[in-house]
Amino acid sequence: MKLLSKTLAPAALALAALAAAPATAQVDGRFATADVSRAIIGSSALQTAYQQIGVTYQAQIETRQTKQQQLTQLLQPFDTNGNGQLDEAELPAVQQASNFAQIQTLEQEVGAITNQVNAARIYAVDQILAQYPTALTDVTTQQQIVMVLQPEAVQFAAEGADITALITTALNARVPSVAIVPPADWRPSRNGAQIFQEIQQTLLQAQLIQQQQAAQQGQQPAAPAPSGR
Repeated sequence: MKLLSKTLAPAALALAALAAAPATAQVDGRFATADVSRAIIGSSALQTAYQQIGVTYQAQIETRQTKQQQLTQLLQPFDTNGNGQLDEAELPAVQQASNFAQIQTLEQEVGAITNQVNAARIYAVDQILAQYPTALTDVTTQQQIVMVLQPEAVQFAAEGADITALITTALNARVPSVAIVPPADWRPSRNGAQIFQEIQQTLLQAQLIQQQQAAQQGQQPAAPAPSGR
């Protein structure tokens, strides 16, 4: 990602640069880690935007759920191994089914609604992401940090090395709110689409953990987190 390559130095390059530096050279400042998607997830702007999208696009979301249920019912007879999804070996039977045209139509309708709702979410992410480099600069300047790495590129980090929460605070100051209805000529950025996918995956994992914890405690699962489907 261009954004990450500009703002988060890869560990391999950082270590190579340090190894090539003269033995007497010293780096005056802290090293830190930061996670872009977690910083954006924690921002007030994204949380508010997702709530607003749930209200503004409520009719579309409910229509999608209804059509998805219909589609699931139509596909269930073809799930011969009962794993909840159609494998390659099961697809030919679907394509030869008498109601294949109906299945295709429902898939297209579900996909179109999903794309519309996700476009609003990516639009919100894009607006916040545009402020990330500036927010990162705010934090690194204030904290006298000379290098920021992605958490997965670090084998060990002392307590306090993760500045993700500080970046979230800086984002809240830089972009307190965002619009949720994309302009007609808007196209999502590659970075925004990728960060959105990471956000959705993080939210889904959090939802699964909450459901597992609730099941262990004999409680009702938490309400589902916003997703792309």
